[in-house]
Amino acid sequence: MKINKEQRVGVFVDVQNLYYSAKNLYKAKVNFAQVLREAVAGRKLVRAMCYVIKANIKEEKNFHDALEKIGYEVKSKDLQTFAGGAKKGDWDIGIAMDMIELANKLDTLVLVSGDGDFVPLLQHLRRAMGCRIEVMAIGPSSSAKLRAEADEFLDMDTNKRKFLIKY
Repeated sequence: MKINKEQRVGVFVDVQNLYYSAKNLYKAKVNFAQVLREAVAGRKLVRAMCYVIKANIKEEKNFHDALEKIGYEVKSKDLQTFAGGAKKGDWDIGIAMDMIELANKLDTLVLVSGDGDFVPLLQHLRRAMGCRIEVMAIGPSSSAKLRAEADEFLDMDTNKRKFLIKY
């Protein structure tokens, strides 16, 4: 890929998607600093946002602070617990809204998630807004349709040393 250093870039990270992919596939943590460096790729960063679900554990604040030091804006919401005990934490609509709202200020939007639910969003951003769409995800846990929809797909699985930190 030929990088245009003048491109304005926004990075949108689905932390839960990456966290569980790295943990379940490799028993590893994600190197979020390296994710941001690779997503920006020397272009003009306009916004970098991480979306997290509060789990009310003590390491959480340190993790959120570390993300902010790296350069991310951290958006958090509480884990929902339903009457039957089921739990849900999901930022899909929030990520979609932020990407749509910021699209007119960006040339390239980088979604860091393997979640196939984002396919219609990517289609809309390209067709209606004229944006370049890049996706970064851990390949084995990413949707084939999502990968196909991106102008560029970076499979973090191809360079685990760069993107993953072993426990």
